[in-house]
Amino acid sequence: MQKRPNPRGNPNQDKFAHIRINEQITNVASIRLVSDEGSDIVTLDEALRRAKEANLDLVEVSGDQDVHVCKLIDFGKYKFELLKKTKEAKKKQHVVTVKEIKIRPRIDNHDFEIKKRHALEFLQKGDKVKVTLRFRGREMVHSEIGMNIVNRFVEDLKEHASPEKMPVHDGKTIVVVMNPISEKAKG
Repeated sequence: MQKRPNPRGNPNQDKFAHIRINEQITNVASIRLVSDEGSDIVTLDEALRRAKEANLDLVEVSGDQDVHVCKLIDFGKYKFELLKKTKEAKKKQHVVTVKEIKIRPRIDNHDFEIKKRHALEFLQKGDKVKVTLRFRGREMVHSEIGMNIVNRFVEDLKEHASPEKMPVHDGKTIVVVMNPISEKAKG
């Protein structure tokens, strides 16, 4: 049974399309050849000859300088190392998400504490917290009560978060977005 090629191709193939190896390196009179023994400036033909003798590939590491920098290495191993580095970099990055906490103007103290605890968990994970207080019907008459609750929320979390800007009264809602304070900034 014949194996069909992947219609999307190898996803890692295009990552290495910009890297020139061996005969793909052209229009260069001399290059800086880096190897285990050191580095020296040689002609392209001399570098290709040394690569063939050592059973290695001539890989262009930096082609945007006056003298192109090339290395004598195994290209397969080089690709593997680059993939490994990019995976490690992806693991270390943290995507900041915005978590929303919805509260009401007639919230009970116990419910308020639970909402505050959830917000604190989100902030400790490094996420932003959007606190939204929504009014219904005649609750809008006493909008200062809602503003007091949101301000209390901000005040209670001031050790762990700072508001991007002061709470904003927008129609039937009061909104504030809080950014986590990093451990470095605390200490």
